[in-house]
Amino acid sequence: MMTSRIEITAVSRLPEVAEGDDLAALIHAAAEAQETPIAGDDVVVVAQKIVSKAEGAMVDLGGVIPSERARELGELVGKDPRLVEVILGQTRRIVRAVPGVLIVETIHGLVCANAGVDQSNVPGNGGALTLPRDPDASARRLRAGLEARAGGRVAVIVSDS
Repeated sequence: MMTSRIEITAVSRLPEVAEGDDLAALIHAAAEAQETPIAGDDVVVVAQKIVSKAEGAMVDLGGVIPSERARELGELVGKDPRLVEVILGQTRRIVRAVPGVLIVETIHGLVCANAGVDQSNVPGNGGALTLPRDPDASARRLRAGLEARAGGRVAVIVSDS
């Protein structure tokens, strides 16, 4: 008889991730430092936000000029029109727009609030992060980097928090 077991371990003490950082190296080093090394057959779940940061998906809202559509929609949903312009740039279609809520289908085909554009935990004021351009490619790159360090197959999931 085979016994199955699932164990979940958080990797803590990752440094603040910046554009160009090698996420595989950062995650591997943090896991090693806390004595929970990533090994073959592990599944690593990574927050989309740090993938976006490493890939430079940061938008400075100070440089965004909102369209008339973004201004109208911003007024309707109660959001900064510059942020709405960024959201529209990541949107295939609007699913629902009512006060306080903007649900869209993203250019990736995901249905979510604000096209996944996020302003929380973004350094400085007036910035926003978009989803990775190609989340599947991001996961493949991260997987390759982790597998090279782990010496075995590793699965990677890029997830929203």
